[in-house]
This record gives sequence, structure tokens and C-alpha cells, in this order.
Amino acid sequence: MVAMAGMFLTRDKTFMSFSVATILVVGVAMIGSLTVLPAILSKLGDRVEKGRIPFLGRLRRQGGENRVWAKVLTPALEHPVVAAVASTAVLVVLAVPVFSLHTAQSGLDSLPRNLPTVETIDRLQTSFTGEANPSLVAVRTHTGTPAFTEAVRSLKAKVATTAGMHGPVNVDVNSSQTAARIEIPLDGNGVDAASTRALLRLRGDVLPATIGKLPGATWAVTGGTAASYDTNQAMKQSAPLVFGFVLLFAFGLLLVAFRSLVIAAKAVVLNLLSVGAAYGVVVAVFQYGWGENLLNFKSNGGIAQWLPIFMFVILFGLSMDYHVFILSRVREAFDRGLSTEEAVAHGIRTTAGTVTSAAVVMVGVFGIFATLPIVDLKEMGIGLAAAVLIDATIVRAMLLPAAMTLLGDRNWYLPSWLSWLPRLEHEFAPAAPAAAPIPAAA
Repeated sequence: MVAMAGMFLTRDKTFMSFSVATILVVGVAMIGSLTVLPAILSKLGDRVEKGRIPFLGRLRRQGGENRVWAKVLTPALEHPVVAAVASTAVLVVLAVPVFSLHTAQSGLDSLPRNLPTVETIDRLQTSFTGEANPSLVAVRTHTGTPAFTEAVRSLKAKVATTAGMHGPVNVDVNSSQTAARIEIPLDGNGVDAASTRALLRLRGDVLPATIGKLPGATWAVTGGTAASYDTNQAMKQSAPLVFGFVLLFAFGLLLVAFRSLVIAAKAVVLNLLSVGAAYGVVVAVFQYGWGENLLNFKSNGGIAQWLPIFMFVILFGLSMDYHVFILSRVREAFDRGLSTEEAVAHGIRTTAGTVTSAAVVMVGVFGIFATLPIVDLKEMGIGLAAAVLIDATIVRAMLLPAAMTLLGDRNWYLPSWLSWLPRLEHEFAPAAPAAAPIPAAA
């Protein structure tokens, strides 16, 4: 809920509606899991065990530990340095494409190529560059004056000599002659770098030197290219606020929940690595176009504008759920008297089956989106599925246990100046001391 609340800072109505809906769903699910579910389990009693699959039961040891995951975790626990370095290297390599991430509003490239409409528009775009999706200039002025006629003539002449723009420049005037609509075709497909460069020249040079000189006139540029560029700028401005809000509150919640500065900081770092790796996969597959043939799409040189923030809040929330679930079991084992290494092994082995099952379900559900014809939905499906798979395997099975083993008891470090934090964890009563043996009678 905290992660989704971060989208309020975008001030985008679509993101805000996503946030409200998800927070409501999670809130209702939480209430149900604390009320309805316990009531049903209590009513069913031992009958809840009916229908179990015998074969799957063999995979679990006494105490709920998973045999398969016990073998998987052994290398990470026995060789934590190698496991930490190797898993971190894999995540960093996967995240490298993030440095070239470019977002763009999805245009015709996001639609199925076999649609007759798309094919027709492609032909128009090829034959008449920029006319299928031209930039539109809205001008408010008195259009019946010689000054406006001269300004339009100057505009057409400047467009003809400016790189990235093409004619014809079409001008439509309203019936009351108080406003004009001017179409100016630009280079590129409407959302790529060529279109963006042309748009900036139009806004920064061409229009100020022509229409901008009309006394009392106001003007603005819209159209597909302008919408893509302006939305990108808005997302870039709001993204640091969203990321900072989510990271800060997630750190604070973990700090209170586990009363450990190290646990909170490590959780944030691991989740960032997981999300960064997922971003890298999306950029490589869709922006670089490495998955065009496999997923049957055409890359537009970028990814959907809404995807980075959307993926971040969703994935950070899911990753934090996994983290809290696993670490709660680890902390319980540690509080019962196990060493940190033993508690890590026990906590991850006993939760691995649940985490893996949840991950398999989510990967399957998200993967379905990759089969849809809309590129935006393909990007979302691949990104979310890759992130969950990476998080449930590389991060939770390798990096987390290795990092906790290396840190040892330092995992639970809390500075004395934070001792005022409330205690939310369950307190375990210490084991009763064994009775002294009675000496045998002589």
C-alpha cells in the first residue's frame, strides 16, 4: 500500500486511479486474511488437511522445511562470498541496459501489424513523411489581418529551410476568425529522437520567429510528438519524488518491524537490484529490439512512458512482501535461540515453498500479457514476470542468504539512539532451564 501510494505524487489521474484501486484491494485482502480466513480455518479444523497431494508432501521435511530448497541453499550458505559476488554480478549485468533507458508514447508501433488500419497509416507515413501524425499548432489571434497572413507566409518559408520539417503547412481558421490550427509534418515516426529534435526546433526557434511576433497572439504545440515529449518530461520530474517516497517509507517500516538498521538498508538495496535487473530486461528486449522475432513486435526505440514508475511501485511492493515474509521467519528462529546462520537457513527453507508457489503463479499470469498483440502490454508482462522470477531465484535463494550469512549478528544492529522504536515482533518466552538431576541413593 505504501508503494502504490507513491503514484499519488505523479499527479497523473491514471496513476492515481491505479493507486486507489490497488490500495483498496490490498486493504480488503488484509482485513479478510485476519478475520474471515482464521474463522474458516477454525471451523474446518483438521478437515483443512483433506485433499493434500501425497507426492508433494515428500518434498517437505519435519518442521515444514523444503527438501529441494535445502539443496539449493546449501551452496549459498557454505560459500557466501562466492554466492554474493556471483549473484550481484548477474543482477548488475542484467541492469546495465537501464543506463540507456528511453521512454516514448506508444504510437502505431504498439498496434498489431496485421490490422488494415495500421497498414494503411504505414503507407501514408512512408509516402508523406510526417503527415500521418503531424505537429499541431494552436494559435489564438485575429486571423483576418495582414499581419497574420504575413506571419503564416514567414512560417511556411522557415519550415521549408529548417531541418526535420516538411511541407505542406496546412492552416485552418475558425468561422469567427479568432483562432487558427496549423499542421506541420515532422521527421521520424512521431516519438523517436528525430521527431523530438524537430519538435524542439519548432517550439524554440521557428514559431517564436514567426507566429510569436504577432501582437497579442498566444500559441501552443500539441500532437503525438508533443504529447510524447511533454509526458516524458512530466514523468522525469515526478519519478524522483515517487522513488524517494517509496524507498523512504519502506525503509522506515522495515526499521520499525525488525528493529534493525542493517535489515532495513539491505532490503532496500536488494529490492533496487531486483527492480533494476527487470528494467534492464525490458530495455534489452523492447528498446533494443532483441525480442522482436520471438514476441512478434516492432520496436519504436523506447518503452512505454508509464511503465517505469508503474513497474517500480508494483515490483517494490511485491519484493518487500517476499522480504518481510522470509525475514519474519528468520527473526522468529533467531529469537528462539538459533544462531544467525541457522536462523537464515531455517527461515528460507520453511518459506521457500510458499514463495516459489506464489512466484510461479505470478510469472504465469504476467507471462500471458506477452502473448497479447499490444506492445505496451507485452512490455508490462515481460517486465513483471522477469522481475518476479529474478527476485524469487537469484535474490531470495542466493543473494539474501549469502548476505545475511556474511553479516552474521550484525544483521540485527540497531544504534542506541534508535532504541525508542516500538517493538512489533512477537516475543518468545525463554526456554525453561532443565531440572537438575537427582543424585542416586548410596
